[in-house]
Amino acid sequence: MRKLSLLLIGAAFGAGSATLVSQTDLLSSTSAIAASADTYRQLSLFGDVFEKIRTDYVEKPDESKLVESAINGMLTSLDPHSSYMDAKSFRDMQVQTRGEFGGLGIEVTMEDGLVKVVTPIDDTPASRAGIMANDVITQINGDNVQGLDLNQAVDKMRGPVNSSVTLKLQRKGAKDPLEVKLTRETIKVRAVRARVEGDIGVLRVTQFNEQTYEGLRNGIDKLTSDIGADKLKGFVVDLRNNPGGLLDQAIMVSDAFLDRGEIVSTRSRNPEDTQRFNAKGGDLTKGKPVVVLINGGSASASEIVAGALQDQKRATVMGTRSFGKGSVQTIIPLAGNGAVRLTTARYYTPSGRSIQAKGIDPDIEVVQDIPDELKGKDETKGEAGLRGHLTNGATTEERGGSSAYVPPDQTKDKQLAAAYEFLRGERKGAANTTTGGNAAPATPSAN
Repeated sequence: MRKLSLLLIGAAFGAGSATLVSQTDLLSSTSAIAASADTYRQLSLFGDVFEKIRTDYVEKPDESKLVESAINGMLTSLDPHSSYMDAKSFRDMQVQTRGEFGGLGIEVTMEDGLVKVVTPIDDTPASRAGIMANDVITQINGDNVQGLDLNQAVDKMRGPVNSSVTLKLQRKGAKDPLEVKLTRETIKVRAVRARVEGDIGVLRVTQFNEQTYEGLRNGIDKLTSDIGADKLKGFVVDLRNNPGGLLDQAIMVSDAFLDRGEIVSTRSRNPEDTQRFNAKGGDLTKGKPVVVLINGGSASASEIVAGALQDQKRATVMGTRSFGKGSVQTIIPLAGNGAVRLTTARYYTPSGRSIQAKGIDPDIEVVQDIPDELKGKDETKGEAGLRGHLTNGATTEERGGSSAYVPPDQTKDKQLAAAYEFLRGERKGAANTTTGGNAAPATPSAN
């Protein structure tokens, strides 16, 4: 069954905890005093409503949930990416950004209400136990999986390192179910997958977590060694459907291909808080040509990398217009009570452009052939289609997203094929490509 994967549109947020320190000036003007008094009246109104709910609602409410909902409502009214995370959500987010956890090493999906194995990760408890792709997990520690959502099933399989878990599996063609007992180990999420395609190295970057730069660097070294530096035509950095992640990792990944120049700047409400991040030097690819692939599912940190390498004319960007998320979120822990994810800045590419609600246009547009059953369902709304999104602030018109479809069969992937043709100097014969206004030279140079 062919289907589009759900796109989890992530955020490029600052690494580590953020501490906000503010100093309140004396209220010297009448308008300032009036504004303050009005604010306190509104807070008093909130207290009155909260008390009415506590005492008069038809059933006794969960007071902590009421407060959490009020906080989250306040934050979500600001923009689509600000939100409150309770303690569990905060822990889950930390696991996601660390890119490692105690688990079994299985990539799973939900299909027709069943938890199905996509693939076991190499050299993990799952692969060593013989778990195979398409196995259906029916029980976890004797509890039926049917009726759980995917996150609940994953939570049951994760746990402390060295603890055990028993899975019951149904395998296609097997008469009886299989039962395996596994011991959890530290599992590292593969944020980067490297593979050889003849004389081209392909680096598929799926997310920006704490493992991403290390995975990219190792991938570049391995591909250069496997292909041979003299035979290597260049690299394809595939950022399609990458929802983003950590800002510092986006900067480090960009820096991996640059010798000098600005990577990104962040600008908050106060001009003095503007930050600029520059390359430290040392192109890991030694100047080899680079193609970056993007589509409508490439967001946030992915757009920082694509924008930096495009503006610095270090890479040719191919595919379709990106999502258009040009804001930065800071995670602010709240002592024992979860955390606040707050939009604190906009980011700008080296040329000073904001891609907020606009996206990055590829240098060379390559449109995939969409299966009939998915036509109309492959398009993302983009940032501009999100209710309450931040405006661009520029005179340029906002633009929606583009197709997020990537064929499961690589032989039918026109964007990937076009990248190969470009790196091998065969691009003129490629079908359905149009040259944009910012095309990089065939042999990119680092500036």
